[in-house]
Amino acid sequence: MKHNLVKLAGSAAVVTTVLAGCGSSGSGASGQSDVEGPITLTFQSLSDQPATIAATEEIVGDWNEANPDVQVKIVPAGWEGIYDKLITQFNGDAAPDIIHYEAASIVPFARDGYLADLSPYMSEERKQDIPAGVLQSVTVDGEVVAYPTEIQTYVAFANKTLFTEAGLEIPSGETLAWDELAELALKTTSSGVYGLGWGLKSPTATFMTMAPGFGGEFFKGTGQDAEIVVGDKEMALPKLVEKMAYSDKSIMPVTLTQSAGEVLAPFYEGQVAMTIQGSYQASNIAADAPEGFDWVVLPPLAGTVGAAQAANPQTLSVSIDCPHLAEAAAFLDFFTNTENLAKINEADALIPATNSARELMAEQLAGENGWDIILESGKYLVEAPYLFVDAYPQWKDTVATPAFQKFLAQDIDLLTLEEDLVAGWDSISY
Repeated sequence: MKHNLVKLAGSAAVVTTVLAGCGSSGSGASGQSDVEGPITLTFQSLSDQPATIAATEEIVGDWNEANPDVQVKIVPAGWEGIYDKLITQFNGDAAPDIIHYEAASIVPFARDGYLADLSPYMSEERKQDIPAGVLQSVTVDGEVVAYPTEIQTYVAFANKTLFTEAGLEIPSGETLAWDELAELALKTTSSGVYGLGWGLKSPTATFMTMAPGFGGEFFKGTGQDAEIVVGDKEMALPKLVEKMAYSDKSIMPVTLTQSAGEVLAPFYEGQVAMTIQGSYQASNIAADAPEGFDWVVLPPLAGTVGAAQAANPQTLSVSIDCPHLAEAAAFLDFFTNTENLAKINEADALIPATNSARELMAEQLAGENGWDIILESGKYLVEAPYLFVDAYPQWKDTVATPAFQKFLAQDIDLLTLEEDLVAGWDSISY
């Protein structure tokens, strides 16, 4: 049966019918149907914010209206426990057709043969529109196993009033060096006020994501053959945090044991002049900060080699058992077109995984609530080596996070931290 894929035109896309006279969900593995009628694709969505749920429903509604023969049904699911749920679904032959998740977690599913290869369906134009590091994050053993959708970066937010009281100007350069951030934190530290609040209760993801700015990798190789790399480049940011916290005394100590969200309270109360957060917090600050709270997003943070951060985008994949792969891929192409991707990312306060959607959002939001700088940080995203390391999740939870926590509490020194990270890896990987 010949399939006619989607053709799009603008945000109110005019979509040609994907499959004329296609069969219902009674189709077999070959994709051929024994019952005439529309097919239904199940879409397990993890979106849990009201605005994002509404945007997802609107996009799916637009698709369903334009494609009566290929209907998409949203199956709501939360992020909590989703990894175990997917394992159960795959093992029980009950996986949804379209799977919403993240790059860091889909690699093992792809390697185990549960996700379809989307390479033949992703156009060269789309591939060129996705930054190389982001596209690489969804490419496993040469196969594109997902369409990337939304990404967060880490950015610094500042209380403009406290900067003014300290006689400081807000940085306005293309990037902000970490050393300069440390200096600003020191200068804004005074009686009852700390220069920085940083929620590092779960520090591993933060340190891994920001390591590329210092040339850090943590891992070389992929799969079971990956080798750990721990040296000056990988330890540059933890070492800086230690200096700021215990030598400069410019980081509020309690925040090192808090979640990122918990640090927003002292930020609102004027107890910290700056806070480093996931970029999505811009939306929460805009909605929840006290009336009159004057805040700004600082330029992308840059280490010794630049402002690079590792990309771990949210993703949309297709189950290998989906009997309508071409139709599912066409829906993913529609969901991630420029207008729709901008819509979903604005709702979720995240950064689109394509250059065109990022540029569209920049035009539409025109600097509102720090969006110009947040979107600018998206251009520095690079490949994340740890995504393709089989034992990384276990190492992260059982070795790295406890070791980083001990270091930040000064229970161990930098050398012991390095030794523990390597020894823990060796005990898991051999």
